[in-house]
Amino acid sequence: MSITYKDAGVDIEKGDALVEKIKQKVKSTYGSRVLEGVGGFACLYDMGDRLIAAGTDGVGTKLKIAQELNKHDTIGIDLVAMCANDILCTGAKGLFFMDYLATGKLDLDVSESLIDGVVEGCKQASMALIGGETAEMPGLYGTGEYDLAGFAVGEVDRDKVLDGKKINEGDTIIGVASSGFHSNGYSLIRKLIKNDENDLMAACLKPTRIYCSLVDELMKTNSEYVNGLAHITGGGFTNVARLNKDFDYRFDNVPSLDDVAPVIKEIVGRANLSDKELYTTFNMGVGLMIVTSRPELVKNFLSEKKETFWELGKVVKGRGDTYIGSTCL
Repeated sequence: MSITYKDAGVDIEKGDALVEKIKQKVKSTYGSRVLEGVGGFACLYDMGDRLIAAGTDGVGTKLKIAQELNKHDTIGIDLVAMCANDILCTGAKGLFFMDYLATGKLDLDVSESLIDGVVEGCKQASMALIGGETAEMPGLYGTGEYDLAGFAVGEVDRDKVLDGKKINEGDTIIGVASSGFHSNGYSLIRKLIKNDENDLMAACLKPTRIYCSLVDELMKTNSEYVNGLAHITGGGFTNVARLNKDFDYRFDNVPSLDDVAPVIKEIVGRANLSDKELYTTFNMGVGLMIVTSRPELVKNFLSEKKETFWELGKVVKGRGDTYIGSTCL
């Protein structure tokens, strides 16, 4: 018997419906300087010769595993990663980050460990942690419970922005390996782990990979041929369609479970889900996708960096759908 992400309490379709429902209300606040708002990986704001990119996110229920294991020093890396990787998809370099910590009762040691992780994440993303907010809310959070959220701001030259407009039919999609599940799918993952499986929980706690330094080097030598970047988080492989909905994205060479992080193989084996459920719930070992018109150049770069990667598929004619083989996600 399988248990789906929706069974675990997360309805991706309802979340997408909310975005569509509020989109026009949000756009009513825009001025002429907003170039990209709700719906993309990050927002873009016109500052003249350059654009400001901004993104916000949290860690989700991966926090519950950190709390159950009483290990709090890496979850802040996830927080930074979820925001930094998103603004990266616009071609932007991160400038600064701010965090928000909410808890029922402030524990100084736990809070310091959380900030240690945020600091490490900011160093990996080459961003300054310029401030934040801590809130004690007894009655809203139980003993030992907390939540983390944050936002990142970056900048990109106008002529170097990645907005999906460069994507063309026939472009190749290359996937770069994730460090694990990153920070999506955990409401389901937690239901597939027994209470005494501490080693498996620890493996699931591995921080989200931050791709900023890798992409920075890639763009220095191959920016002419990089037509899009997609951060693979909630929604799984369907994230790539956010780049440009004038095309379909077909994946005919997805990673084998033997080639991804062992924790993914273990959890996916327990999930007993259809391909549609798997590839819209989990990243399935891929944390970043690169859409390129010159795949050999990008693959040579990744090989030189000793990266694990796959030539996943192609951009084809369509209307914004994503396919695993013949299965529409």
